[in-house]
Amino acid sequence: MREIETLPVPLADETDPASEIQQLFPQSYEISRRRFRGMLPWLKQKWPGAVLHSIPLREFPEITIDWIHANATLSNDKMLVFTTGEHGIEGYVGSAMLEYFAQNYLPRLDSETTGITLVHTINPWGMKFWRRTNPNNVDLNRNFVWEENQLDPAFNPGYQAIAGDMAPQGEINHLGWHRIALLLRYLRGLLRMGKSDFWDAKILGQYAYPQGIHFGGSQVQEEVALVKSICRQAFSVCRKLLHLDMHTGYGPREQMTLVNSVLESKTSGEFSQQIGYPLVAAMNPEEFYEVRGDMIDYVYLLREKEFPDVKLYATSFEFGTFGISHWGKLRSLLAMIQENQWFWHGAGSRQTEEAVRVEFLESFSPSEFRWREKAVADADQAFRGILKMEGFL
Repeated sequence: MREIETLPVPLADETDPASEIQQLFPQSYEISRRRFRGMLPWLKQKWPGAVLHSIPLREFPEITIDWIHANATLSNDKMLVFTTGEHGIEGYVGSAMLEYFAQNYLPRLDSETTGITLVHTINPWGMKFWRRTNPNNVDLNRNFVWEENQLDPAFNPGYQAIAGDMAPQGEINHLGWHRIALLLRYLRGLLRMGKSDFWDAKILGQYAYPQGIHFGGSQVQEEVALVKSICRQAFSVCRKLLHLDMHTGYGPREQMTLVNSVLESKTSGEFSQQIGYPLVAAMNPEEFYEVRGDMIDYVYLLREKEFPDVKLYATSFEFGTFGISHWGKLRSLLAMIQENQWFWHGAGSRQTEEAVRVEFLESFSPSEFRWREKAVADADQAFRGILKMEGFL
């Protein structure tokens, strides 16, 4: 694999009166990891048994998956699991939400009856290098299958019809002409397949094209295997488990979406009413979209098959970036295709490379203050409603 240079995330202006929110958003993977590890001393004041675990990636020992685990101090009643960065570049927003949660909600939990499992970033390589995937180009949220034979190259035959359009060959040179060419490919795909079938084929996940987008892998990835074991440990020490997972990208820009598993028995409307949050959707084509290998689905299957007596609510916070208009979805798609092509084939100039990578970053971690302020406000509303509903507050 060729070396990738890291680019700095734009710095927050500490003279800005809004810097309190801006400082939640880290400028690098290393800064975020250092801040996370720094939580341990004050967490141990509330959970004396809290332990920081740090597991290096096999091929990149300087990059680690870090998590803090602590059982309840008195009774094994509840466990809170908080995960971020399954799609690495989304870890910048995920880190901000974890920090906000740590500052504003962890102090309010009852440590005698509630344990914690906080995962800094599931995909640290992707976070460090501004990629959504891991070093093997695997989308980890298409890799959480129950049986490894579900990583089936024959799955999602619709992707085969658009595979060439999703992963163009060759170096990116003139960015404007390149985007026009991608737009023409996109229109061709729509005409050939129809809008609904095209988007379903694109996002469902595929296991046949390792250099394509949403590649789910040919085997279970090391990051996924580790998170599966972390989840299993969390289930084993509680009677009720609450899992909050942070994502960015899809959904309306002006309102975060709570995305529930299709395996959750309550309807989206019931959750919206009980939590007091306006936008809740199930992970299905009618309300959101459908994928194979979703982590939250895996958590529900784990409960069903191995821990049926544990009560569970697991959900994803999805912070929309470019929005759900046709143009917003197209802009997101073009950003993903161009970044993937740059990764495999390079760019003709440093200026083109930076433009591609900055657009990709904006599609998952917008720098605009108003977006960040609203994202934090939405998260706060959802945190409060969910914790009350589940009896953690």
